[in-house]
Parts: sequence; structure tokens; C-alpha cells
Amino acid sequence: MNAAKVEEASMGMLKTDLTAADCLQEGEMNRKLQAKCLRIVSPEFCVKLYCCYGVIMVLTVAVVALSVPFSKGNKIQTIRNCEPCYATCPRGWIGFGSKCFYFSEDVGNWTFSQSSCMALDAHLALFDSLEELNFLKRYKGPSDHWIGLHRASTEHPWMWTGNTEYSNLVLTRGGGECGFLSDNGISSGRSYTHRKWICSKSKSYIL
Repeated sequence: MNAAKVEEASMGMLKTDLTAADCLQEGEMNRKLQAKCLRIVSPEFCVKLYCCYGVIMVLTVAVVALSVPFSKGNKIQTIRNCEPCYATCPRGWIGFGSKCFYFSEDVGNWTFSQSSCMALDAHLALFDSLEELNFLKRYKGPSDHWIGLHRASTEHPWMWTGNTEYSNLVLTRGGGECGFLSDNGISSGRSYTHRKWICSKSKSYIL
């Protein structure tokens, strides 16, 4: 082996020794960093961290548990405050008490008026009190309107369209067989006369 090759081999061994020394030094530094990190993240720190997580979880569960009955209580209170709760009347109808009323713009005889109300899932209007009657008189305007009173003849009692007998809360004037609402109260006329009409139906519960 000549001198040049000997020198090259020596340089290679020296380079290998330097690399090994560097690796050892780097490994020692890594071990020191790991030890430092372990000192920072001590068991006491981990315990405190887990305690914080535990407190947060307990508070979250408590808030959720308290909010559920509170929201139910509000809902029950809302339902109680609106008893009895009714649906709103259809568009074009006017509500009074537990009923919805429709005042027609068209005219027709009594039979046609009743058929028109039935097509709206209603019937010619009836009233159960003087308050309802005054409401109907106030909203009907100057025109006469057919209502749900009828009778077979002057010898028979007045009946509502539901075949219940009229209580004669207000006397009916005239000698006709069909009742209508006029400015003077309840009047009667012939069924073929054309007048406006009033329909009524009960409001539906939404509870």
C-alpha cells in the first residue's frame, strides 16, 4: 500500500470517528432535553390539569341539568297562560269569543246562503248571547243579512240550522219563515228574497 492510500484510509477513519462522536453528543443533548421536559411536565402538573378538566365537566353537567327543568317550566307556564288557546280565524273571518264569523259581500236567497256557508265548512250564523248579537249588528253594516233561523210555518217554533230550537232570546219580527239580521234586530222574510248573509263556525283548539 502506497503513502497516498494510507493517508486516504486514515482520513476516512478520522471522519468516521468524528461522526460517531457527533452522534453521541447529539444523543446526549436529546436525553437532556427529554429530562428537562419531564421536569416541566411533572406529576403534580398533570394532577392539576386533570382536576381542571374535572371541574369543567362538573360545571357543564350542572348547567345542562338546571336548564332542562327551567325550559320545561317556561313551556308549561306559557300553556297555562293561554288556556284556552284557540286557533286564529281564517283570512276574511272575524273572531268573537269562541266563534269565527264571515260577512258576505254577495247576495242570495236563504237556501243559497246556507249552501255557501256549508262550502266554507260553516253554517248560517247563530248567536248564543246578547253580546254575540250586538257584535253581529255592529259588523254587518247597513245591509240586512241572513242568519241561521228558520221555521216551517208561523205555527212552528224557530229553529237554528243545527235543528236546535231557538230560545227566543230576542223576539223575531215579521211573518216569514227565514230569519235575518236588520238594524231593528231579528226580522223574518221569505226564503227567496236575496240578501247578504253571515256564516259562523267554532274556532279549533290548538292545544
